[in-house]
Amino acid sequence: MHILLIEDDDRVAAALRPALHRHGMSTTRLDHGRGAVDRLDGVDVVLLDLGLPDIDGMDVCRAIREVSEVPVLVVTARGEVDDRILGLHSGADDYLVKPYDIGELVARVHAVYRRRRVPGGVGPGSGTGEDSVEVGDVRVDLGRHLVVVAGENVTLTRKEFQVLAMLARADGAVCTRSQIVAEVWGKSWPGANRTLDVHVATLRTKLGRPELVQTVRGVGYRFAADG
Repeated sequence: MHILLIEDDDRVAAALRPALHRHGMSTTRLDHGRGAVDRLDGVDVVLLDLGLPDIDGMDVCRAIREVSEVPVLVVTARGEVDDRILGLHSGADDYLVKPYDIGELVARVHAVYRRRRVPGGVGPGSGTGEDSVEVGDVRVDLGRHLVVVAGENVTLTRKEFQVLAMLARADGAVCTRSQIVAEVWGKSWPGANRTLDVHVATLRTKLGRPELVQTVRGVGYRFAADG
């Protein structure tokens, strides 16, 4: 995933970019707002500060929205309710107030990207054309939070379903461990990888199709959407 970081504070950018890189994201940084619309090619998510030196971030957000549907996540120190409302009305997909937890930021990045990339949860690998993904006799109904295997409903916990849904929406792409932990749990901790492994093992057992959730050694997991 490629992030366009529009942030004028060198210290903030210097701390944030390595953190995003550790979560599998590449970045391009701008320290000003003018011309941002010319830098959107290949960008998956825009992280936009509002306090820019040349133009107000709200105006940047409006300009981006006029030409592109790229997800925009406002990351700013402006925390008043009126600012949040104005930011969302200006076209932002989400609004996060500084200071923030990096795990929450990463989770929000993935959330806005998923919503824009797969409107309503419809992915290129969905078997019904609706809000679901099908592989063989397994159907993951993303809208209703249901999993059906060979015609029988499979009961999953909320976290188990969130892990499965994230992998299914990725349409066969690899989801790194850090991405899954950040999106499903919203933070990381020393035992996070072990917790994720346990959830994946339980998922495989409950589905009865262990080959569907594949381990990519040293990276993460993928859903075998290609069969």
